[in-house]
Amino acid sequence: MSGGAAPIAVVGAGLVGAGWAIVFARAGHAVRVFDEAPAVRDGVMALIAANLRDLKSFGLIDEAPEAVLARIAVVPTLEDAAAGAAYVQESVYETVAAKRAVYAVLDRAVPPTAPIGSSSSGIPASAFTADCATRRRMLIAHPVNPPYLLPLVELVPAPWTVSECIDATFALMAAAGQEPIRIAREVEGFVLNRLQGALLNEAWALYAEGYASLADIDKTVSMGLGLRWSFMGPFETIDLNAPSGVADYARRLGPLYHAVALSRTAPRAWDEALIARVARERRVALPAAELDSRRAWRDRRLMALAAHKKKTAKDLGS
Repeated sequence: MSGGAAPIAVVGAGLVGAGWAIVFARAGHAVRVFDEAPAVRDGVMALIAANLRDLKSFGLIDEAPEAVLARIAVVPTLEDAAAGAAYVQESVYETVAAKRAVYAVLDRAVPPTAPIGSSSSGIPASAFTADCATRRRMLIAHPVNPPYLLPLVELVPAPWTVSECIDATFALMAAAGQEPIRIAREVEGFVLNRLQGALLNEAWALYAEGYASLADIDKTVSMGLGLRWSFMGPFETIDLNAPSGVADYARRLGPLYHAVALSRTAPRAWDEALIARVARERRVALPAAELDSRRAWRDRRLMALAAHKKKTAKDLGS
């Protein structure tokens, strides 16, 4: 499965599925893309082509965009995508019902040795693969969006997923330029969204309680925490933030963080009134008509960051 010619099926052609198509085609694979919505199928190649042109402009692909695009084909049926695939990346709508319906087809249409990974953000594979005859080769392969710019992939087994499936998917993702991590067993939200959720829940609570505006909370991350987090994680961050390392930091500030955690023993849900307040403040800052252009701006900023990190790694010889 590590060979460049191994065909990959991408099921679901929204923003995440389109991103996965770029990941695998950029790595040399033939990619077959399917989405049940004709409008999505009709528009996905234009979206991918635009993203490839941007990637080329930042030096993040070596080939011409047209050469990468030529390895991607949109197909009319799920069976067409699955036939002969060496790996399937499913990125359909995030409901158990939608995934069960797709996996009922994939179960019989995909070659029996091919792993099937789901882009599910938090629904565990056990919730929609239990009735599949070939469930042993099904797992979560959860990316960060867009996956061709943010390379982390969480690999999460169901209780019945065999280790060979995890190993093969890990090797495929690494060969495609991603950064896979292994999660030992299912946990709600996996690792990425549990970490992100902790920050989000505190951000919503601080706003709801009137401590700071959305803009200032965002700035705390974008101009503070996020600058470090773009090249190191939380444990390395605190290891470097005390004279004697992580144990020193934990002894100095552990009581503070414990007290903060205890202050949130009854977390508030994001209710409709709070959501409306947040939405109003965000739409003043960014009108709804400008969301797509701001997403494109975000992706170009991520490309610039990826290009910088690529150059830095090359200059350092790592």
